[in-house]
Amino acid sequence: MDTIKIGYAPTRRSIFSAPDARKYRKIIADKLVELGIEFVDIDDINEEGLLFDEDDRVKALEKFRAAGVDGLFLPHCNFGTEFICARLAKDLGKPVLLWGPLDERPEPDGTRLRDTQCGLFATGKVLRRFQVPFTYMTNCRVDDPVFERGLRDFIAVCNVVKTLRAARILQIGPRPYEFYSTMFNEGELLERFNIECVPVPLPELTRGVADAKAEATGEGTSDVERQLAWIEERYDIDCTREQVKTVAAMAVSIRRMLKKYHCTAGVIQCWNELQSELGIMPCAANSILNEEGTPIICETDVHGAITTLMVEAATMGEKRAMFADWTIRHPDEPNGELLQHCGPWPCSVACQRPKICVPLAFDHNGAVTAEAKHGDVTIARFDGDNGDYSLLLGNAEGIEGPKGMGTYLWIKVDNIKRLEAKVVEGPYIHHCAAIHASVVPVLYEACKYLGIQPDLYDPIEEDVKAYLRGE
Repeated sequence: MDTIKIGYAPTRRSIFSAPDARKYRKIIADKLVELGIEFVDIDDINEEGLLFDEDDRVKALEKFRAAGVDGLFLPHCNFGTEFICARLAKDLGKPVLLWGPLDERPEPDGTRLRDTQCGLFATGKVLRRFQVPFTYMTNCRVDDPVFERGLRDFIAVCNVVKTLRAARILQIGPRPYEFYSTMFNEGELLERFNIECVPVPLPELTRGVADAKAEATGEGTSDVERQLAWIEERYDIDCTREQVKTVAAMAVSIRRMLKKYHCTAGVIQCWNELQSELGIMPCAANSILNEEGTPIICETDVHGAITTLMVEAATMGEKRAMFADWTIRHPDEPNGELLQHCGPWPCSVACQRPKICVPLAFDHNGAVTAEAKHGDVTIARFDGDNGDYSLLLGNAEGIEGPKGMGTYLWIKVDNIKRLEAKVVEGPYIHHCAAIHASVVPVLYEACKYLGIQPDLYDPIEEDVKAYLRGE
């Protein structure tokens, strides 16, 4: 599971009860500890451990930067000091969670100790003035279920933002000539999203495969031999010993290249030159690395790699994604569709033991076939053209369907014609990432921090907003 660290900066305002604010600072901190949330506090910044002073704001900023926090939590323990919160958020440049505990009943004489909600209204406005995007969690008590849900969703949002801002994509070979659809703007990805691409030629991979195979000792001690043992535990093998050895060596070689170039994901020109050089498809090697949580994406689809990083980060790294083609309509279910690819899916998503074999439409071995588990999935596609970028996303359900080839899953959506039109009219292509998790709200919220337009293929935006509000 991925880990995220948040800066905990509870705030108060002088005209409301300082003792009550200190009480809530501790109540909230104790709840964070109970929930297992990793956080950095400001208890050593002043005697109260509360944010309300400009000098203390500077100290808190320095502490959070030194600690490498991934997000900022601004609980309003009474009204709060909105301009101090906004300055801290602006300078820190991380996702912001704005929230305050629900106010109690006024005293019999009409006295109110905190006016938390009023302060949240003020801080929201000032954050907008400072052009700071923020996430709002509804005014509630720390023991309300919506508090934990909202906090964990925010942490997942932070993980998506952190993952994308640190993305570095290994590009093994150019895109296949026929695939104009997987064109991408390398400079724009760096300028807009800080996403780096590292292009390397295919011969660097093929040399790496040869070197890895040459290291084999026959005693099970080389990287290739250990990889072979790993494969044999998890896959049925319908290919020659030499072919599966090449699969193992390719996985080892790509893993080494990822480490050499400090990359978080990769894309590969998976056909046709590679088959001429090595005699196999790379799908099974991709499947191995995808199972490890390092997306390796077919057909040099850099936007597909970005999508996969996003959906896996939205699950805090707990689930593995399936990179797929939208292919054909279901023959019986009017709103059904086949998600399929030659075999790059992680073995853990399968409902049966995967088999390394020859894929659909190609003659070489080294692909994988297995049906994926059914159940609820989130589907997404990051893409763009003409300077605009968006994230297509929505829900689907895995269902029964005819036997397929490659790694595949039949899905059902609410309205396939509406989805089909979205993909055709763009800026999307026939590729997407699917994951066995319900993370549409997390991805939707993450978009505000990344400069990406969320694009829901079903009319559920108000439902997503309601969920994020805590309804």
